[in-house]
Amino acid sequence: MSAFDSFPLGQPAFVTNILDRAAHLRSNDEKLLALEGHRDARAYVVYRDSLVVKQEAEGPRALLTIDEATKFGANPGTIFLGLRDGAAVFGMGIKAEAVEKLLTRNDVAVTELRGMAMQGVVPPDQLSAIAMAKSMVSWHQRHGFCANCGTRSAMKEGGWKRDCPNCKAEHFPRTDPVVIMLVTSGDKCLMGRQKHFPTGMWSCLAGFVEAAETIEDAVRREIFEESGIRCTDVSYYMTQPWPYPSSLMIGCVARATSEDIVVDRTELEDARWFDRAEAMLMLKREHPDGLAGPHPFAIAHHLLGRWLQTVPDLHG
Repeated sequence: MSAFDSFPLGQPAFVTNILDRAAHLRSNDEKLLALEGHRDARAYVVYRDSLVVKQEAEGPRALLTIDEATKFGANPGTIFLGLRDGAAVFGMGIKAEAVEKLLTRNDVAVTELRGMAMQGVVPPDQLSAIAMAKSMVSWHQRHGFCANCGTRSAMKEGGWKRDCPNCKAEHFPRTDPVVIMLVTSGDKCLMGRQKHFPTGMWSCLAGFVEAAETIEDAVRREIFEESGIRCTDVSYYMTQPWPYPSSLMIGCVARATSEDIVVDRTELEDARWFDRAEAMLMLKREHPDGLAGPHPFAIAHHLLGRWLQTVPDLHG
């Protein structure tokens, strides 16, 4: 199975969760301790945007035993992600000094998650659990002190909460909403390029939802700010968790009411219209000029693929 086959239309990375989150267990410290000590317990060990994986003959293994994780140097204090077939799965962080030691070993690798997922190295059904681990580890690393009074806070509820011992404030992990949208005009769609994109790659425009803003307004605002295009008829397609560090990509489509592009060069390198034939070649990686659409790993690919499957609306 190729990396492209791993993410069929409508199933980008991070959307298929095989875990029972078992939230009722988060407040039971005794039960969680017992689950973590069970021989069937497993953990994903996260370092920045990478995973610690065990190198085996069949390929890298991301789901480690608790004993493997701790021997590799993972931090004590695990985050309870949920149950898989009755066995507990946890997320763990690891310090840079421990990672440095691992880099000298042949049986362990510290590998960037996005690359592994895009290459199909990690089973797609594990990616959602890994995204949970990555988002939660990152949140704890960035929110170790109370935002209210500055006191060091403590991990609670299986890692899903931090309590301040001083002012008693409770802190919970957050997810940032991001709209990502395919804008169409008749038989054309709008895509943009950012400077960090690989050469020849184009994708859907996207941006964070602002305070007290609806999804529909965010779509219209972001499209206009980045491309100068006015749009209407905003509709929802699907969402994709995005653990960079902890966003929710809200996939939408919209119909343009203008076509004259004015690119905001602080946000985009370029933006342009593509017709269906060219967009299809880009999605298939068959464009004669080497242009490419977004990878199936990302929701943008599925927005584009879904549009290409619809009957053209030449009057839109």
